[in-house]
Amino acid sequence: MAPPTPSGSNAGTPGATLRPPSPALSHDSSARTLTPAGPDLELPADEAEKEKAVEKPDPANLHLDTHPPPRPRDYANVDLEAQRATSAHDAIPRGRHLQEDAERSVGDLSEVFSPGEEEPQEIEREKEDPFLVVWEEGDKENPKNWNRGFRWYITCFGGLLTLNATFSSSAPSGVIPQLIEDWGMSTEIATLLIAVFVVGYCVGPLLWGPLSETYGRRPIFILAFFVYFVFQIACAVAPNTGALIAFRFLGGCFAAAPLTNAGALLADIWDADTRGKSMAFFTLAPFAGPALGPIVSGYMSVAGVGWRWLFWVLAIFAGICLVIIVLTLPETYGPMLLTKKAKAIRKRTGDSRYYSALERADAHWQARVSNILLRPFKVLFLEPMLIFITIYMSFVYGCIYLLFEAFPIVFTEGHGLNTGASGLMYLPLFLGGALGACLYLLLFNPRYERFMKQYAPNPVPPEHRLEMAFFGGPLFALAFFWFGWTSFPSISYWAPLMAILPLGVGVVLIFLSLFNYIIDAYLMVAASALASSTVVRSAFGAGFPLFATQMYVKLNARWASTLLGCIALLLVPIPFVLARYGRVLRKNSKYAPTKHI
Repeated sequence: MAPPTPSGSNAGTPGATLRPPSPALSHDSSARTLTPAGPDLELPADEAEKEKAVEKPDPANLHLDTHPPPRPRDYANVDLEAQRATSAHDAIPRGRHLQEDAERSVGDLSEVFSPGEEEPQEIEREKEDPFLVVWEEGDKENPKNWNRGFRWYITCFGGLLTLNATFSSSAPSGVIPQLIEDWGMSTEIATLLIAVFVVGYCVGPLLWGPLSETYGRRPIFILAFFVYFVFQIACAVAPNTGALIAFRFLGGCFAAAPLTNAGALLADIWDADTRGKSMAFFTLAPFAGPALGPIVSGYMSVAGVGWRWLFWVLAIFAGICLVIIVLTLPETYGPMLLTKKAKAIRKRTGDSRYYSALERADAHWQARVSNILLRPFKVLFLEPMLIFITIYMSFVYGCIYLLFEAFPIVFTEGHGLNTGASGLMYLPLFLGGALGACLYLLLFNPRYERFMKQYAPNPVPPEHRLEMAFFGGPLFALAFFWFGWTSFPSISYWAPLMAILPLGVGVVLIFLSLFNYIIDAYLMVAASALASSTVVRSAFGAGFPLFATQMYVKLNARWASTLLGCIALLLVPIPFVLARYGRVLRKNSKYAPTKHI
């Protein structure tokens, strides 16, 4: 059908005025409809006479419904597409939807725009524009439509990058005695080698996440891992204590990139139904790294290998990952890929009106600073439920790094194990995490899928995510009592060792539960909520090792572990309270866009 003429009259029907239908008209745009403009006809009650009563309307007295039939955008025939879009733009007032854009819901916004850059209403208005480039159904360029095997490769590789970063955080724990002997460090200064690296993790959510939403995931991974690789070499050749501590901090800042962006990588390539399974696998990496680091460094120390070789090993590991990133990791960030697609369409058509949502973002530095630095903490301090969730997750995370100081006291000093064997004591932490992930996949995820069917087509209330924490919280607290009161040197080391298994299960169940709750409850502002939570959590992880040795020496392992267990018990009710009152809190929340659920 030919597009309307610029004068606004229909070429096929003289005198028919082209204007949008009134609000009373049907919004069904599956076909163009003609509707009488005059008063409604009074139909007789007798059904047999109804056909006779309806007169054929005068074509001159018609409203022309200008909704086009649903059809995908024809980027292959760019001239026709440009002509169609131009005529539609001229004929339809601002705010009218083309059918394919109108059907997209607010929940799809994350596919075309990074959260926090514009108001949802503004993004929706832009999406109504026929020149906005979006993903079409089955588009092979969409990362969610890539080969499934390749997406699982990206998932595994993202986990490996996170494992690399967390492995480096704990690896020096096995060579601390060498550093103390070679450079005359105090125990507190030597402990800083772990703490300052984790302090660098605080930079990640505030820097690498937003940068990846501006320049894409791939360039940020390459840049961060290259600089991280360089600082591992710098640590290996560090001339003194101050330089080593400074290089560790800077290395931690750049190692934070996979911690921040590897999870986003999964969101880029998986739909919601598979994302939970891939996230369960990915969650193991942050706990496997800290558990494996002391094992490797411990046995290197026992073998008589110098501490500098540990950092050469870390540099080699980082260098291998950097090469694999350059050779195999594609860009996965949807808005960035849509920007490239829009540029290609503009080049083919010569029409500069095609654009992507990312190109309309407010790139002014003041808006960026506000979104990056201020908004996460504004969300945190104004949301009571987010405050308590963050406290709980931060305490759990801090306790993981506290174990790096507690284990040498219990197993090396108490049971007389060498550094390498003491490192093996961290292995149940990883095995417990793996068991927790299996419980999620086999028990909790199928249960959540049943909730999805039960509540369909509406989303599942976020409070159903808290079930895992109901079990993980008590397990985590119980593990500390078990560990503490079986840590006597007269009791076999197997007793405190086995306590770490339920501790690992509890950690993974707590994190998976609360992490998913934040995402489900805050939706569009989940990125800001997670950023602030991650910064506080990393601060706890850096701070706990600094007082762990003094606490376990002064109180002894029994009472120090009891203190941690009691604090964990005080935090256990948090998910239960949220399950009971979470809906009320969300209704009164300024930021949670899930008040109706």
